[in-house]
Amino acid sequence: MTDDSREAIMEATHRALREHGYADLTMQDIADESGKSTSLLHYHYDTKHDLLVAFVGYLIEEFEAEERGMAEKPAEERLREFVDWFVFAPGEDDRAAFHLALLELRAQAPFDEAYREQLRRSDELVRGTIVGIVEDGIESGVFRADAEPEAIARLVFATMDGARTRQATLAEAGYAAEVRDALYEHVLDDLLVDPERAE
Repeated sequence: MTDDSREAIMEATHRALREHGYADLTMQDIADESGKSTSLLHYHYDTKHDLLVAFVGYLIEEFEAEERGMAEKPAEERLREFVDWFVFAPGEDDRAAFHLALLELRAQAPFDEAYREQLRRSDELVRGTIVGIVEDGIESGVFRADAEPEAIARLVFATMDGARTRQATLAEAGYAAEVRDALYEHVLDDLLVDPERAE
């Protein structure tokens, strides 16, 4: 499969998940979004399950590429942008719908080894990204030398992932942004060697 064909299928899967959710998604839905036939999709992916496992892998690759593009930014800016990534504002219905579809998929992981492995990879990548940012900040003298990158990564990821999930599932508009602001004030600003930088 060419890179262009793969990209088209993955983007179509993204749109179809937003539109139909995980449970109701069919290969026909993805074919309709991609403008390709279901037989072509089945040529590359035997089942919807196989396609969705590949799709999670695609999301991981996209995240890695985006993080590489941010590598030259200062650690404090990278950390704040990373936290902001979890926040979707009221009215961002597509992002909320996509997150709900991913939650449905994640709910399958305890019973599906392929999903579980991809989600484990994703989790390790996200936490590893935060660890790397904090370590860079310590090395550059922006973050306190006694900061604990692993502990901070677990806290930031669990806090923001939980906030986004609560906002999406309970339709609490603005909840993730409120949690983000509290995380800035009570955790991230405390990382700074010069607290006045946060003001």
